Amino acid sequence: MRHFDEELDELRSRLLEMSGLVEDAIYRSVQCLVDDDEAQAQQVFRNEARINQMEMEIDGLATRLLALQQPLATDLRFITAAIKINSDLERMGDLAVNIVERALWLLREPGPMPLIDIPDMARRAQAMVRRSLDAFVKRDVALAQGVLLSDDAVDELRDTLYEELIRFMQERPAQVRRGVNLMFIVRNLERLADHATNVAEDVLYLVQGIDVRHHTLQEQPKVEG
Repeated sequence: MRHFDEELDELRSRLLEMSGLVEDAIYRSVQCLVDDDEAQAQQVFRNEARINQMEMEIDGLATRLLALQQPLATDLRFITAAIKINSDLERMGDLAVNIVERALWLLREPGPMPLIDIPDMARRAQAMVRRSLDAFVKRDVALAQGVLLSDDAVDELRDTLYEELIRFMQERPAQVRRGVNLMFIVRNLERLADHATNVAEDVLYLVQGIDVRHHTLQEQPKVEG
């Protein structure tokens, strides 16, 4: 049992290390655009390679625990949640790369920038990612529920930015490509928030055994152990 507990701790530690890399990649992807700094982009690409490697390592560890230890109750929910969170973290890393690729194009093709608050949306998405992972570490239901509530505000901001970008492109037809790249950045930030919401939902499942996906509140069958 002691060996099993140590492996659970290792799984938790690996997820935290991976989440740190993801948070750093998200921050740098936006700073690349805001600060006109291509060096930030190179670090995002380096982070991606490590994030992808860690995803496979974490999957392997979690699968081994399921196969060899046959965990029950809370331990089973933890490993199941860890597998899902691992997948969400890897997708967040991919989204950071998508953002930085669009940012690099914008930096290399100078032109007018619309007055839209992408940094504000990025801060909101980053905060959701950070709070969802804090909720996982602390098994904090209130924190996870707060992340779910934040998602609507990010969606509203996405819609506002889309409207501003459409207006920008209508007024400057020659800048349509610039506007489209910025729309993709906004979309990727919104998807980051969606993945943070997924993590928060997994926390509620882990702690309370309830499934709140698709706005449902369904208690899972109890597993004896």
